[in-house]
Order: sequence, then C-alpha cells, then structure tokens
Amino acid sequence: MRQAHGPVGDRGSSPIGHVGVRRQGGHPSRLEGAWQTRREHIMKTDDLISLLAADTAAVPRRAASRQIAIAMAAGIPLAILAMLVTMGARVDLPQAIHVPIFWLKVLFPAAVACAAFATLSRLARPGVSARSGMWAIAGLVVLLWLMAIAAYAGAPSPERAAMVWGQSWQTCTLSVLMLSVPIFVAAFLAVRQLAPTRLTHAGACAGLLSGAAAASIYAFHCPESALPFMAIWYVAGIAAAAGIGAALGPRLLRW
Repeated sequence: MRQAHGPVGDRGSSPIGHVGVRRQGGHPSRLEGAWQTRREHIMKTDDLISLLAADTAAVPRRAASRQIAIAMAAGIPLAILAMLVTMGARVDLPQAIHVPIFWLKVLFPAAVACAAFATLSRLARPGVSARSGMWAIAGLVVLLWLMAIAAYAGAPSPERAAMVWGQSWQTCTLSVLMLSVPIFVAAFLAVRQLAPTRLTHAGACAGLLSGAAAASIYAFHCPESALPFMAIWYVAGIAAAAGIGAALGPRLLRW
C-alpha cells in the first residue's frame, strides 16, 4: 500500500524530507570565511615577495648603490666631525702619516667598508646573491689576523702584552661604536627605502659598513701602532656594530 506522505522512514517514523549536509550546498561558516580570507592574504603576500624576488628590475641595479652612497655622504662627515670635536686628531699626525702602520689602520677598515657597501647594495635588492661580498669581508679579516699573529709571534716576549693591550684598549671599541652612530642611522634610513628581504643580513651588513667606516675615521685619533691591537679592538668595534645591526634589522628594515 502506498503512503501518502512521501518515502518510507525507518520503522514507521515520520517522513524524511531533504536533509542538508554540512558544507555541502550551504554557505561557509564565519570561521571558514575568516580562514579563507586569511589564507588569501597570506598567498597574496607570498606572491608579492616571490614576484619581487623574481623580478629584480623592481629595484634598478644602481638605484640601491646610489641611495646608500648618498646616505654615506651624509653620515661619514658627521662621524668625522664627531671625532674632531669629542676626541681630536692625534697630535703627531704629521709624523704618523709617514709610518706604514698608520695607513694600514686607515685602509683596512676602509676596505672592509667598501666590501660591506657592495654587499649591502646587493642585499637591498630582492633575490640577488651577496655571498661573494661576504667572503671578501671574511677574507680581509682573516688576512689581518694572520698578519697580527705573525707580528705577535715575531716580537720579543716583553713587548707582546703592549701589542695586545696598548694604552687605549678600554676606549677603542666604544669609540668606534660611538662614531658609527651617524653612519648607522644613515645606512638604515637608506636601506629602509629599498627592498631588502633578508632583513637580518641587511641589518648586519649596514652595521658592518658603519662600524668599518667609523674605525677608519677613528684611526686618525688612535695613537696605537700594533697589529694585534688593531686585530682585536678595531675588529671588536666593527663586529659590535654588525651585531647591533643584525638585531635591529628585522624590526627597522621591515617594509
């Protein structure tokens, strides 16, 4: 016998109508909608980063170098002025410029600064390798240390302590850090306007650039003339600036 009210239910129960299955044929819940929106946002952000990394023309090759060079033209004179006002040039500078170690103290950190400048210019462009610059910086430091070890080993034992500590080891590193501040600020402001994606590396390199440039400026005040002193305390000041830059990079260079 046919039933008048539709399909037969289980054991004589009331007729079964159309049953909606969750997530089939209905609208997504608010939670699902929010998750979908967040997922789309993440995908768009990742797509943007990938696009910038793939299309390095988004930051012209010379634009990064030009921007950082302008920053250095502003920061370095301020550091020189700070050295002259707060420390003063060494009193025997006319005689010191005829001694090779003086120019080594000036040119070694200047060479590190140049390598850091080139590396930072590459780190400021997405998707561009900067390994060669990093190896160049490491090579310069290793070379200085080898020269310092050779000088230390060849010196008479009574003179070795003075070669390491000198007369200004307590102020050398801090002085380099202080002189690096205007250069550091200028470098960070310049890189922030570009498109770095490796923020820790870019921050470290900006700090390295500022510390090395400051060490080269500090050499015009520093009375020390021993390679071991330079290899320890100059490098310590440069490394400290690089460490501060690495710590601040992810916060200050985010774009």
